[in-house]
Amino acid sequence: MHYTNVLFDLDGTLTDPKLGITKSVQYALQRMGIAVDNLDQLEPFIGPPLMQSFQELYSFSNEKAQQAIGYYREYFSEHGIYENELYDGIKELLLQLRLEEKVLYVATSKPTVFEERILRYFDIDAYFRFVCGSNLDGTRSAKGDIIKYVVEEQGLDVVRTVMIGDRKHDIIGANHNHMQSIGVEFGYGSKQELETAGAAYIVETVNELRQLLCSA
Repeated sequence: MHYTNVLFDLDGTLTDPKLGITKSVQYALQRMGIAVDNLDQLEPFIGPPLMQSFQELYSFSNEKAQQAIGYYREYFSEHGIYENELYDGIKELLLQLRLEEKVLYVATSKPTVFEERILRYFDIDAYFRFVCGSNLDGTRSAKGDIIKYVVEEQGLDVVRTVMIGDRKHDIIGANHNHMQSIGVEFGYGSKQELETAGAAYIVETVNELRQLLCSA
């Protein structure tokens, strides 16, 4: 694979954020008068923009969704952001890609301010030339818009660029930008979801991803 530029999603691709995200959603729903005891039920919140998830999964109005996001951030900014872990082998993969002179980026629907804190926390921020997330006011939250922003800001040739992610939003966003994509099954999207969205390649493990991207 002769890609010069590699874009990574964050949640479900570089890190496993399940505990932090689901507990933040649980807290927000509790503040909204909804009790959810099983965190597994809240996994669909991992990946998509929060506004979309609160509206689609709980039928919140725009106003109620904004309120829920505020509660979510109360918990996430202090606790949930650190209830997170790197997938095994990710740091080694990033090092190998840099040694092979690939240029790395992060494109996530998570607000940039949180994205940057997470990358610093795991000491992987130095691997990336540029990182882009959504804005706190909810703008630039669609994955296609985030990828487009990275491409335009960095002047990337999409033919030599690939997007890696675990959910359909990553694959669809790449397709909208005429970019190939790799779906990863070790995150929170199923193989069927990734296939249906049109991923060019699908891998089950971080090691398979390394074998696909790296020459050595």
